[in-house]
Amino acid sequence: MPLENSFYTAEMQGPYVTVPLGRFELEEGGVIEELELAVATYGELNKAKDNAILVPTWFSGTHATWWQVYIGPGRALDPEKYFIVVVNQIGNGLSTSPHTTGDASIAMERFPHVRIGDDVRAQEQLLREKYGVERLALVVGGSMGAQQTWEWAVRFPDKVQRAAPIAGTAQNTPHDFLFTQTLMDAITSDPAWAGGRYTSHADVADGLRRHADIWAVMGLTTDFWKSGFWKDLPPVVEGLGWSTFEEFQQNFTRLLFGLMDPNALLTMGWKWQRGDVARNAGGDLAAALGRVSAKTFVMPIDSDMFFPPRDCEAEQQLTPGAELRVLPSIAGHFGLFGFEQTYLDAVDAHLRELLEAEV
Repeated sequence: MPLENSFYTAEMQGPYVTVPLGRFELEEGGVIEELELAVATYGELNKAKDNAILVPTWFSGTHATWWQVYIGPGRALDPEKYFIVVVNQIGNGLSTSPHTTGDASIAMERFPHVRIGDDVRAQEQLLREKYGVERLALVVGGSMGAQQTWEWAVRFPDKVQRAAPIAGTAQNTPHDFLFTQTLMDAITSDPAWAGGRYTSHADVADGLRRHADIWAVMGLTTDFWKSGFWKDLPPVVEGLGWSTFEEFQQNFTRLLFGLMDPNALLTMGWKWQRGDVARNAGGDLAAALGRVSAKTFVMPIDSDMFFPPRDCEAEQQLTPGAELRVLPSIAGHFGLFGFEQTYLDAVDAHLRELLEAEV
């Protein structure tokens, strides 16, 4: 029986629809008999069907941050000009996920391994069958969304006119694999995780807290903490603010991750670790990136410790015509949350330029 969790509701995340795709075979050999994708759209698809923008979601994230932070009239991602489709990745708690599926054969700890390529194939099917979209004006995503953006550009080069991977790489590095493993181990080291057979996400509170604490160290920067930048951020929940950095840790990172489903995080973590477009070219990264025909802006965050600019630049140099556009943020990887207007202005400026570019 699916587990109830109010975090994964339209009341918490914003309106969305679920779109059934039917039986879906996974690259690792598993099967989801009734795959459903949770989709939020903004704007209208034009008659030519050439104004569609795809946004895949990141680790632990949903469509919420995109409509809250990145999408709006006058912004680069303007719903008055574009049809913006935000697709929640498989296993994120909204699309078919370990704790939501009614199929006992894949529920909870039985959920099959999903790869970035599975998400992209499912998204391509969704766009083609549901909306009749065969070519995208832009694919843009952050972190794991960037991994999916790269996969789109390599796997379906004729369908992607422009690509903007933000704070993410085409091929995950061994260093980042190890980072992610510590995040996953923090959850599974909690005895209450019970091999993935817990009865509520709240049972695994200690594991989720340790998971959140690693994010506080690696997802944010030393400058973020020592500068006191966090003092002026609005509280996640009204009345739960902070006056010390320990209170910020408790009422921001621990609070947020404490609301999430452990198996969903583990499903996404396994997928994140193995993001690699070179799988499309027999393990040859240069050959894979050489397939990209999209106008591409590679957009790392300058202080990101998960996907540092030097890793992103190395891939940009292997991608025909790609340009490096480094984004400023004191917050490191969590700069994706849009804490700073300077960061948001830079994202908008680069995406606007990219969308205006002839392709």
